[in-house]
Amino acid sequence: MALAIVLWVLALAAGIALIARTHFSADLSAFLPESPDERQRVLIEQLQSGIASRTLFIGIEGGRDAVQRAEVSRAVAGAMRQSQLFDQVQNGETGDWKEAGTWLFDHRYRLAPDIAPERFTAEGLREAIVDTLSLLGTPAGNLVKPLLERDPTGETQRIAEGLIPASSPRSEQGVWVSRTAPRALILATTHAAGGDLDAQAQAIARIQQAFDQATRGMKGSGPRLQLTGAPVFSVESRDQIKQEAIHLAVVGGIVMGALLLLAFASPRALVVALLPVATGVVGGTAAVALVFGEVHGLTMGFGSTLIGETVDYAIYYLIQARGAAVAGTGWMRWREIHWPTVRLGLLTSVCGFAALVFSGFPGLAQLGVFSVAGLIAAALVARFVLPVLAPDGAAGMGMRRQMAHVAGVIVRALPRLRWVFAGLGIAALALVLWQGGHLWRADLSAMSPVPKAAQKLDEELRADIGASDGGTLVVVRGADEQAALRNTEAAVAKLDALVGEGGLAGFESVTRVLPSEVAQAARIASLPDAETLKARLAEATRGLPLPAARLEPFLADVEAARAQPVIRRADLDGGPLGAVVNALMFERPGGGWSTLISLHPGERFDAGRLASALAGVPEVQVVNVGDELRGLYRRYLHEAFVQVMLGAAAVVLLLGAWLRSGRRLLAVCEPLLVAVLLTLGGLALLQVPLGILHLVGLLLVVAVGSNYALFFDQLRETGRADEDTLASLLLANLTTVVSFTLIAISDIPALSAIGRVVAPGALLALLLSAAFARGPVRADATSR
Repeated sequence: MALAIVLWVLALAAGIALIARTHFSADLSAFLPESPDERQRVLIEQLQSGIASRTLFIGIEGGRDAVQRAEVSRAVAGAMRQSQLFDQVQNGETGDWKEAGTWLFDHRYRLAPDIAPERFTAEGLREAIVDTLSLLGTPAGNLVKPLLERDPTGETQRIAEGLIPASSPRSEQGVWVSRTAPRALILATTHAAGGDLDAQAQAIARIQQAFDQATRGMKGSGPRLQLTGAPVFSVESRDQIKQEAIHLAVVGGIVMGALLLLAFASPRALVVALLPVATGVVGGTAAVALVFGEVHGLTMGFGSTLIGETVDYAIYYLIQARGAAVAGTGWMRWREIHWPTVRLGLLTSVCGFAALVFSGFPGLAQLGVFSVAGLIAAALVARFVLPVLAPDGAAGMGMRRQMAHVAGVIVRALPRLRWVFAGLGIAALALVLWQGGHLWRADLSAMSPVPKAAQKLDEELRADIGASDGGTLVVVRGADEQAALRNTEAAVAKLDALVGEGGLAGFESVTRVLPSEVAQAARIASLPDAETLKARLAEATRGLPLPAARLEPFLADVEAARAQPVIRRADLDGGPLGAVVNALMFERPGGGWSTLISLHPGERFDAGRLASALAGVPEVQVVNVGDELRGLYRRYLHEAFVQVMLGAAAVVLLLGAWLRSGRRLLAVCEPLLVAVLLTLGGLALLQVPLGILHLVGLLLVVAVGSNYALFFDQLRETGRADEDTLASLLLANLTTVVSFTLIAISDIPALSAIGRVVAPGALLALLLSAAFARGPVRADATSR
């Protein structure tokens, strides 16, 4: 016996030590498939490390006036740039772009998209020079005039046009501002990957710190900081899930502790009862950390739900082991009479959840591992540790006599309502079949705890900044950097045509600042030598107000460009153009490179037309994010259904092999089936959109309810229901229902979905187990 305590303490200490070093995540991509198809892989890469996962939208709203907001914007943006935590920080200031502008001008003949041999014929030169001269009388003339003698063909102008977003914010006081609200705007991308939530949290904290420093002394008249974007949602979701899990564990522990104290009237019994619970949570969390290397926040939150079942093992033991004829032998009596039933209930629960372990979705597999390991750990503590600490169970009576009386009334009364429950179950089945697929209409966003107000702010700031539409992704791949750039250039040619036809408002591509080496070489090869260019220029400028004699700097620049080295990715590091490249080009986790073409769809955008235009381009994936997420969720839901059905089949097979009686098997399964149907029917009547976690909740109903059904099977076989057994069933059910009711009112949608299923389902499982109890079961009111 002492060995059991030693082994338990060592295992518990090892589990706690492992958890202390474990990374906790809240990335919903953990609930995406482990083996995705091509489009799904593109989507998952973007969710985990793409530009969208690293982009922050910052608003500085209110305050005294636009001047004050501009001052704060410049101060915050400056501090962010100095922190080195961000690849780019844009707020409308042009200071950082002066050096980049000079670099673009010096390399214009490698970057300009229209460089081709025909552009440097006499006719091509004349046409380009006339176009440039025509701009002198326009607002752009002040920008063109200083460059005229060095760039008469307007290559710089064309590069600039390609870099100007299709939509951009308005500027006031030298910074970006909203068109609809008194708000200055900042757009930033973090250096850290979207999945690195610790680094994202550090970047967000730096923004808050910079804002606090910039507004120090402004007090109530100062502006307010608004911050949104995928990093904010991810960090806040992780923190909220952690806080909610702790809150639920504390409140649930207090409430259940009060219930157990009332039941046992013994603080010592209360402490002993909570040992399997704590061990189950530690064991489940440690198992997930060991298998997956990290624990998802939703799995951690799921720990609160495990309390509702693991505490049952302690209740069964502490109540059912009492009253032995010889002191110190109650545990032996419990082991012989009740442990086989508890063990079978454990095995059925394990069979059910084991199906989730083999899921292709890491998040769902984590829930399976957590539940299986947690239940086994709790049951082993009840079997081997509690007999040492409390050999005769809980000595005090507390309110167990009253609980036994209530349970006795249930046992006697509910069988009369058997056919009523059966009729309600048939009606619920008809309703569920009638609603069919419409009943399961929740989506992946239902797992996210991001509130509506935060989503609305995100939409407002995105609209203010004119961020590209994230609904459609165009991702181009290549075996290496150059292959990815060449494929991107092929896609850009198709998109340029689409823009010209009005089917697309615009787009951003990395090749506008980093063309492939092949494209650069072709452009340089299009430049004629100095003598040839001089002769053609003389012919091209004949009769124009810009004589060839003034264009000697142009001739010198073209000749210098012919000897320029190739532009490579490393040449852009450290500046704003490097940030553009890093945002739109990345190395894939599995090898190779990808580029993202950021789209501005416009009013006439047609995703099907876009896909058709790019159909012949190699290594291009056009991903409709909404459609793919819905497809992922349908696949996720289908797989979850399959896993749950396999789990249910395993439970039935296990029960059949153990009970070896069709009659007893039917008696055990019947209340569980009706409980599931009535729970589903109730949710259908309330028009609740059902999703994956509701399905997990139904599996929990079966796992918890199987214990009640098996105990009633035991009572049927013995023909008598003693007071302690009835009290233990009622108390176990009460703690379970209370635990899951607390979870049902959680602010985390994923957890509340489970609670709203299991709380009523577990209560129904107990009541229906009593109602469908056939045979000589009667309550024995005698007390030992």
